[in-house]
Amino acid sequence: MSADAPVAPELAGRLALVTGAARGIGEAVVRALVERGARVVATDVAADGVAKLAADLPGAVVHRALDVTDAAAVEALVADVEEGTGPLDIAVNVAGVLWSAPVAELTDEQWAATFAVNTGGVMHVSRAVTRRMAARRRGAVVTVASNAAGVPRAGMSAYAASKAAAVMFTRCLGLEVAPSGVRCNTVSPGSTLTDMQRGLWTGAEEDAARRVIEGDLASHRTGIPLGRIADPADIADAVAFLASDRARHITMHDLYVDGGATLRA
Repeated sequence: MSADAPVAPELAGRLALVTGAARGIGEAVVRALVERGARVVATDVAADGVAKLAADLPGAVVHRALDVTDAAAVEALVADVEEGTGPLDIAVNVAGVLWSAPVAELTDEQWAATFAVNTGGVMHVSRAVTRRMAARRRGAVVTVASNAAGVPRAGMSAYAASKAAAVMFTRCLGLEVAPSGVRCNTVSPGSTLTDMQRGLWTGAEEDAARRVIEGDLASHRTGIPLGRIADPADIADAVAFLASDRARHITMHDLYVDGGATLRA
């Protein structure tokens, strides 16, 4: 190969499945994988959102509606993708929900719904894809968790607990499938400019963002040492790295992408 020969993108020829792809971090992950040469099956309960994303990235993205809480639907979709589109090399669990409420006000329904998506959905998708990846002795799974999984947050008990469960599930799965050459890692974002983040804010967006960056002693929350709130692309870049061969010797790892906000407690 000559020095001037073009270099293939690092994920060229790979097929990826991304959940929660209609907006925010999930959309950014799809775009990051496509930029690196992958083809992507973008899924979400918001069918219109992933259809629009596929229209923006013609030829590189297939869109499918998917409720990750439905184990049978997940299994059917993965089987259909493998039979009709190709073997999955990468799976990224992004689908997530958040209810913010003190424990005393949190309903049983909110608790159950949070775990159904944030933990159950991760299990359903990861189980379906790694069963096939292990048989081929290759593959990478990346789960988007949260730095709230490692540091207590007032008013976020269900979200934090569900994300902590997803992190440990992914580590256990990674241990089980490591002998088959399949890697399983998590990326744990801090505050990121998404609709979910904005839904927690009160008052003007600029003021709310400043409060997040500066921290709040009254709620026992540190600020962000790097002095900025993450863009979804910051999280997507970390996901793409862990999905790539550059991370070929990394598994069962939890990568915090939070600007130092947790002080890695």
